[in-house]
Amino acid sequence: MAEIIQKDGTWVFDGDALRLTPGRDKNVSLLRRELGELLVPLAALAGISFEQGKKSGRLRLRLRDGADPLLHATGGRLAEPHDPYQLLVESDRYGVAEYFVDEVRNALLLDQVPSGPVDAYLLPGPSVPLSVSAGDGVASFDGERVRLEWKWQAEDAKSAAGPRTLPLADIAAVEWQPTVGLENGHLRFTVRAAPSKVPPKYDPNAVELWGFKKDPLMALVAAAVQARLPHPAARAALEDARAADEAPAPAPAAEDDHDALLRRLRELGELHRSGVLTDEEFTLAKQAVLKRM
Repeated sequence: MAEIIQKDGTWVFDGDALRLTPGRDKNVSLLRRELGELLVPLAALAGISFEQGKKSGRLRLRLRDGADPLLHATGGRLAEPHDPYQLLVESDRYGVAEYFVDEVRNALLLDQVPSGPVDAYLLPGPSVPLSVSAGDGVASFDGERVRLEWKWQAEDAKSAAGPRTLPLADIAAVEWQPTVGLENGHLRFTVRAAPSKVPPKYDPNAVELWGFKKDPLMALVAAAVQARLPHPAARAALEDARAADEAPAPAPAAEDDHDALLRRLRELGELHRSGVLTDEEFTLAKQAVLKRM
């Protein structure tokens, strides 16, 4: 087992997973404290690194694409103070940090963990229910529906419409964007059959963020919803199947094309067995592949 304890937090590696616990220091961000302890399975890791500085260094975990709903929902836009996969290391603990990196890297090599993307979330996302007040509204999520309530600062277009309740089944996508410079951030939900292109300031399905302390907490709502939406790999497979179903019938496939289609059938079967694809989505995708064969 490898362990490193710092003011910024504690990381422990037992050979199978990393346990990341945020520190209690006043400089630890509110988002990391609210997110709490994370258990990252070794299979979710693409790599680990340690960067030395004059006064302090930084441990960084790199997760495989699609493994964590928080990283997917925020699009890699979490600033360093809020990133739970970074740890500040004091200069007198550089040796411990390097040993920690070696232990994790050796485990990745021994277990032959691939660094490519995954087709299912390997972390559960923030626990629910949760509620965050920031910007011009309050966003709450109980695992089945999102509720948006407006503060007095919200635009009339939102206030006049009143609180919004969005069932999870009606949500096609979620996006969190931080405030950058003079450009406000937002938490926006894309609703099926009613997508909106108006600015978040006027969008009744979006909370506008102004760069205050609690803004990053809206990323927790985004991640909790994202964890319960279909995985991006499942959506991509379904879109490919629909596109193939709508395309003209192709010319007879060559032998190597036939092998590729057989591999695609096996991949779809694995996605179906793992629960990534529903019965309906699997049937549609399989029919599209069989038609091409």
